[in-house]
Amino acid sequence: MEDLQQYSKNDLQDRLFNFVVNVIIQIRNLPNGVEYNVISYQLIKAATSTGANYEEAQGAVSKADFANKVGIALKEMRESNYWIRLVIAITEKNDEWKKMRQESAELMKIMGSIYSKTSVKR
Repeated sequence: MEDLQQYSKNDLQDRLFNFVVNVIIQIRNLPNGVEYNVISYQLIKAATSTGANYEEAQGAVSKADFANKVGIALKEMRESNYWIRLVIAITEKNDEWKKMRQESAELMKIMGSIYSKTSVKR
C-alpha cells in the first residue's frame, strides 16, 4: 500500500508541474493586449502557486499543515481554472486551453479529495 501512495503522490506532483509548464507555454501564444496581460499575470500567479503549495505540503510538519497547504493549492487551482475558462471564452484558437481546463478540473477533484480526507473537521 505504501508504494501505491508514493506513486500517487509523485504522479500528482508531476501532473501539477506539467500543468504549470503548459500554462506558461500557452500564455506565450496569447495575443498582446491589456486584457491578456492581466489574465496572463493572474493565471501564472495562480497556476505556479498551485504547484508550489503542493510541493510545500510534501514537507509539512503536521497533518494540519499538510491539509492547509493542499487547501491553498486547491484554491489556487480553482482560480487557475477560472482564468483558463475566461481565455477560452475570448479566444478563437483554444483547443489547448480546453485540454488545460479539463486537466485543471481533474486536478481540483484530486486535491479536493485529499483535502477532505486530511483536513480537521470541527
